[in-house]
Amino acid sequence: MKVLVACEFSGIVRDAIRANGHDAWSCDILESERPGHHIQGDVLSVVGEGWDMLIAHPPCTHLTVSGARWWRDKKKEQKQAIWFFFHLLNSPIDRIAIENPIGIMSSEYQKPDQIVQPWMFGHGETKATCLWLKGLPKLEPTNVVSGREPKIHRMAPGPDRWRNRSRTYQGIADAMADQWAPREPKGTP
Repeated sequence: MKVLVACEFSGIVRDAIRANGHDAWSCDILESERPGHHIQGDVLSVVGEGWDMLIAHPPCTHLTVSGARWWRDKKKEQKQAIWFFFHLLNSPIDRIAIENPIGIMSSEYQKPDQIVQPWMFGHGETKATCLWLKGLPKLEPTNVVSGREPKIHRMAPGPDRWRNRSRTYQGIADAMADQWAPREPKGTP
């Protein structure tokens, strides 16, 4: 299966899917933090190139409810972010997952199909992550753990705060890979 992981500089989801034997590529305007199959550039220039699945992490700066107090002053930026979300959602790909925090897309589009938390996938932390799904099932929790600590919310300010907050947890990436792009049995064409 040919999988595009859009707006991912970390390579976490890409590598989890590649580990299952699929042709997964990350794409971001930033360089990848991990060496590997990465397209550095605008995802909109490659989204129509025959992908079987798209997992997209569009920038949330102008979409997330945590930034709602600035929405009034950033109407143009928010309009562009909403357009980008819809462009990804309407890509010519049968299986699509779009990930974003709780925010304006619940009213601009629809409520998410699912909200997942890191503690559902082996990490004792909270970080509500919305998933809008097209042609994909909801993720089933793989390792529910205690903890429920809001580490991401309490992260100290700094130049890399946005980067550290935007990485996908490994447990969620593994669930995406195992449930949406499982390893194909040997001998499968």
